[in-house]
Amino acid sequence: MSESTGGPAALLVLEDGTVLRGTAFGTGGETFGEMVFNTGMTGYQETLTDPSYCRQIVAMTAPHIGNTGTNDEDPESRRIWVSGYVVREPARLASSWRAVRDLDAELRAHGVTGIAVRGTRALTRRIREHGAMRAAISTAEPDPARLLERVLASPGMTGADLARIVTTPEPYTVKPPPGVPVRYRVAAVDLGIKASTPRHMAALGCEVLVLPADTTAEAILASSPDGVFFSNGPGDPAAAGYAVAAMRGVLEAGLPVFGICFGSQILGLALGLRTYKLRYGHRGVNQPVMDLATGRVHITSHNHGFAVALPGDAGTISRSAGERVWAHVPPGARSPFETPYGRAAVSHVNLNDGVVEGLRLLDRPVFSVQYHPEAAPGPHDAGGLFEKFCSLMETGVSDAATR
Repeated sequence: MSESTGGPAALLVLEDGTVLRGTAFGTGGETFGEMVFNTGMTGYQETLTDPSYCRQIVAMTAPHIGNTGTNDEDPESRRIWVSGYVVREPARLASSWRAVRDLDAELRAHGVTGIAVRGTRALTRRIREHGAMRAAISTAEPDPARLLERVLASPGMTGADLARIVTTPEPYTVKPPPGVPVRYRVAAVDLGIKASTPRHMAALGCEVLVLPADTTAEAILASSPDGVFFSNGPGDPAAAGYAVAAMRGVLEAGLPVFGICFGSQILGLALGLRTYKLRYGHRGVNQPVMDLATGRVHITSHNHGFAVALPGDAGTISRSAGERVWAHVPPGARSPFETPYGRAAVSHVNLNDGVVEGLRLLDRPVFSVQYHPEAAPGPHDAGGLFEKFCSLMETGVSDAATR
């Protein structure tokens, strides 16, 4: 479909038969994953190390990636999680006083295969039109037909339980920085948590106990937390029944709860809603989200391929962007609905396609959002949600009671 020259040859093959020929960078070899795109112009190191990208090949829509190199302060986890990396043009030089390695060296150190192709715009359009799909990058297989056979035999994302792969193997604690007293104790269920998330809470006086993804409700409650946080993460939320069970146990205990991204989907499932796979997901740092209670719009950071269906809506993989627009808020988002834990409501919707972006219980101190309030590298419109969580732990009262 397109060609790039100047280095070892590489192939990118999508499951619909699309073939892009380009130049390899990072580690040579062969890698498989779900092909997605990210619209961020900055923050590529945070993208690479975000556990929510586990088993995905990520294409960057910005044309030039790697300009500022990589460092040891910005990673969001202990390793790079993307299966493969696609860019139009990797930077030849890293130019930043903070850089300790260039992008190519970082990918090599973590065994990640990349490809540079001039057709990233065409690739993005292909995914937008036909949806996220399985793909492979190879520097070893010159025959696209043979590589396509292996792509079609590779696992998809639906039904994939990946939170247990990326989670911490052992609990650990993130304490407030020197001079900040401990005000709250938070149990954070690591479904693929980013390092900046507990740091944000710690800066507000939270002592954050980070727990493995399959921690039971009994074990969570045994830590005597003031509130419970369910993090972002990869895979299909419907495959993480253990997290749904833990969420239900915590809800029954009446503790304040805050969930983001995957954690928001887990809350939705615990409330009796359904989840479905988006056509190509929301990934990047420019998603407009409306708070339905105030009408305020935030520009937000996203990384998710699944979403919560509106009450009474089964949700389908064929739903396309633009089918629902912000001027006509979906009817199911306008009214409270009943759950085993009292009344609930959709709190936020995406203005691009009407996707549910937040949930809240009206009679309990529980809320969630589908985006990333820690937003490394940005934007920071939603940073106040951590303060909201602290307020709920302080009062123990649903914010709906104050509206």
